Amino acid sequence: MKKLVSKKFGLRAILFLLGGLLSAQDLSIDYRLNPAGPDGGNYLSYKSAIRYIAAEKDSYDAVSGASRQKSTSLFAPIQTDIMGRATISQGFRGLLLYPLADDSLRRGNNLHVVKEGNIITMEYAHRGVAYRIQTDKNGNISFPRGSYVMRSIGYIQGSDPQVISRDFSADGTAAGIDWKKVWDPAAPSGRVVAPGNSALTGPIQNDYGDMMAMFNWDGTLEVRFENNILTIAGTLRPVKR
Repeated sequence: MKKLVSKKFGLRAILFLLGGLLSAQDLSIDYRLNPAGPDGGNYLSYKSAIRYIAAEKDSYDAVSGASRQKSTSLFAPIQTDIMGRATISQGFRGLLLYPLADDSLRRGNNLHVVKEGNIITMEYAHRGVAYRIQTDKNGNISFPRGSYVMRSIGYIQGSDPQVISRDFSADGTAAGIDWKKVWDPAAPSGRVVAPGNSALTGPIQNDYGDMMAMFNWDGTLEVRFENNILTIAGTLRPVKR
């Protein structure tokens, strides 16, 4: 019994220590993406006080089919706590992956970026879920609470293309998505996406990460969309919950 208690206490101590160490580091992000097509200038840079969690202009490597500096996996301690709970918007995390992936991901997800006045909207659909990230009137996105929403609009099976509900896409493909319909609160949810599959459409939901996570990221990032180039830069700080 004493050994069991000791092991449990030791595990809790380790988890607490790791959580404290992780949540003590600021995170800087520098990002560039051309959402219109392939571009060798796309990159993701990030840095934290943890030595190995960093990358300088990481990008896609066609030979390996992955990011050159392994950012897809190394970024994991930033996007989740040690229990695997999301510390940041899923939609934002997904957006960071595009410079690190083949351009087919962008096309298959119908990544759409538009600037209206000073407000920049970034939206895409991945594995049947639509995500939208929107800046404020100053072109900034804030954490942990900003304009981050998501909605189930389809499904995907294996490596097949996404199947999107005809409520949101005239031809049932991601390329045919009507984004105004996706983000219309009056659009019905709970409808079967396509005959022969049990997937249902869902309501619009906030996408802030897991409220039970040990910490969340706090701060503001500057977003710019000029000459068809999307850039995101700034520093976030962790806040324990």
